[in-house]
Amino acid sequence: MPNQLQRGKIDYTLIFIILLLAVISVFTLYTLDPYLKQIYPNTTYYIQQIIWYIGGSILIGIIMLVDYDKLRLVSWLFYGVGVLMLLMLYFHFPPGIAKEVNGAWGWFEFPVLGTLQPAEFMKVFLVIFLAHLMVTHNEKYPEHVLKTDLLLLAKIGLTSAIPIFFLIEQPDLGGVLVLIAITASMILVSGIKWRIILFIFGVSAGAILSVIGIYLAFPEQMGAFLQDAGLQHVQDRFQGWLSTDEYRQSGAYQLVRAMLAIGSGQLSGKGIGNFEMAFRIPEYHTDMIFTAIAEQFGFIGSSIVITIYFLLIYRLIFIAIKSKDPFGSYIITGLIGMFTFQVFQNIGMSIKLLPITGLPLPFISYGGSSTLTYMIAIGLVLNIYYRIKTYMFDES
Repeated sequence: MPNQLQRGKIDYTLIFIILLLAVISVFTLYTLDPYLKQIYPNTTYYIQQIIWYIGGSILIGIIMLVDYDKLRLVSWLFYGVGVLMLLMLYFHFPPGIAKEVNGAWGWFEFPVLGTLQPAEFMKVFLVIFLAHLMVTHNEKYPEHVLKTDLLLLAKIGLTSAIPIFFLIEQPDLGGVLVLIAITASMILVSGIKWRIILFIFGVSAGAILSVIGIYLAFPEQMGAFLQDAGLQHVQDRFQGWLSTDEYRQSGAYQLVRAMLAIGSGQLSGKGIGNFEMAFRIPEYHTDMIFTAIAEQFGFIGSSIVITIYFLLIYRLIFIAIKSKDPFGSYIITGLIGMFTFQVFQNIGMSIKLLPITGLPLPFISYGGSSTLTYMIAIGLVLNIYYRIKTYMFDES
């Protein structure tokens, strides 16, 4: 048997990519500061973002101290804590701490410490637990037959359905879509036979197209149904996406202004800090921060940002393939699904490619819970890469 060697390498390429995104984030928030001060005079967001990045870097250092394989022993604990926090928000508990923002019960607000959004951390917790579940199942049933594949699919579906239910109830459509993207990406590499996966994805795509078709055919009835279900915000955004001109002062308000801002940037942008105050884009520093980049730096600046994200996803895929441990590969695959979907959805909704959902742009949008979550995710990837084992005569 060939001698086993320990790599023990730090992935400086990945660190450099995250550093670039951090610089873009802080700089963009700095240029937005005069605009944001008119709305939030007591908060300096770029300073707060620097603090979140420092905290995230400390978390990465802590994560690197522990072999990621030991997470299998406590994966159920992470998942349980995440579900418990969502359950507490479901019951608006504890009073005074559970907080409603824009009609959604999705935050805890602590004195001095600020707000915490459990849905963000639940993304990583779900990835870790699903990875453990898949490895355990495949160890127990090494031969994939229809019965064992359906059993694994049921386990994955039930595990994901619990947090998805609580996010629907908040309501948090963006968070629901991210958890679905994570689950779908991990199913693809779970070992389940492709004919089963294609059937499930085909049925899901058919159901989505059917719902859209029914909405277009019976808009009034579907609108009444969504209102009764407490999903009025979903209807408003969907209407704004399909009929932008008709709903430009309601459901399409944010979309219209985002498109105007992006269009005004043209090829090379209007210059640093040159924002058109008349656009008055809601959530300029969070969900709509891509419009601030496009307005200042135009198509060229936007393309550079997209290229950096492409390099990030490429690097994650490279590490997932290089890892010889299924648990590590499954974790990175789930994180790839998370990052890819959020980048595509956030930028897509800014240019009317997709309906608007409340999703931040990873590593660039302002946010404590989201930034810490992404840094934890990168800490896991760096941990996995550091502990990749190679064998003599392997290609390095």
